[in-house]
Amino acid sequence: MKFSALALASIIGVAAAGRPQLSISVRDGNFDGLDGLDPTINWSGSSSSGDVNLDYGIESAVRPTSDIASLPRNIWGKASTKVAGWGVSARADVDGQDRSSADLELDADNEDADLSLRLTASTGGGFNVRRVEATKGLDLDGARVTINPRYNMESEEADVVLGYDNGNTNVRLTASADNQEVNIKHKIDNTNLELTASADNQEVKIDHQMDNTNIRLTASADNQEVTISQQVDANNRVSPTINNRGDISVEWERSLGDDSALTATLKPNDSLNVEWRDNAWTANVDMPMDGSNISGANVHIKRDVTF
Repeated sequence: MKFSALALASIIGVAAAGRPQLSISVRDGNFDGLDGLDPTINWSGSSSSGDVNLDYGIESAVRPTSDIASLPRNIWGKASTKVAGWGVSARADVDGQDRSSADLELDADNEDADLSLRLTASTGGGFNVRRVEATKGLDLDGARVTINPRYNMESEEADVVLGYDNGNTNVRLTASADNQEVNIKHKIDNTNLELTASADNQEVKIDHQMDNTNIRLTASADNQEVTISQQVDANNRVSPTINNRGDISVEWERSLGDDSALTATLKPNDSLNVEWRDNAWTANVDMPMDGSNISGANVHIKRDVTF
């Protein structure tokens, strides 16, 4: 792939003008000029009008074209204000290529009552409510208890989520007419335990930190996996992972200083992924593998631009 460094710099310069986040993907193949690049720009802003706060943004492709209307991928806006002790907000997301409908999120939150409400809807073919839910919070002997009933209008399914959190122990119970699931997390010194159980599946996760070694074990009836992460020195960490099917992967992370790092993950006979973080720049290279052969590569480059 051949392209002009000056042209690429011009794209980045345009992106820097409005505090955006710029992502550049490089497509696999041979291209003349900039056709191999697929840059995306995310830009957002905020303002206010009286007591109403406004946030807005756009995700757009950045490529040479005479069809400007083909560039936007997503357009969104959000308005929020206070009404009689309630914090209320409305957000709309519009597909940049299909502006015939919008996805809506309406939220209301009352801190004094410890109560929040949410409604999601769409406007295609009229105002269609998709989902409604409410969350009520309670303080109980130093613990946090939440009750979250939810109803999906499209599938006509209802459930309720009960939560309990006292700092060291977190319990989450989700129950509907057909399914029930409980998730329990507990911390003991340097060990984190997590249990998830439902009628169809039970899974246990154990995460233990010991000096420069971290051990993570995930086990269910069908799958077991263990990762042993060793901090070799101040700049290098090695993490091999193996599961009950015999699959092995190895991750190596090298700190380069100044918020920069290089991470390589090798899955034999599957893929090699390399991520390079250099301050605001992040580059990912995904390379499928067949034995020792690498068949093509997918490159993604992103830069966060702030002022």
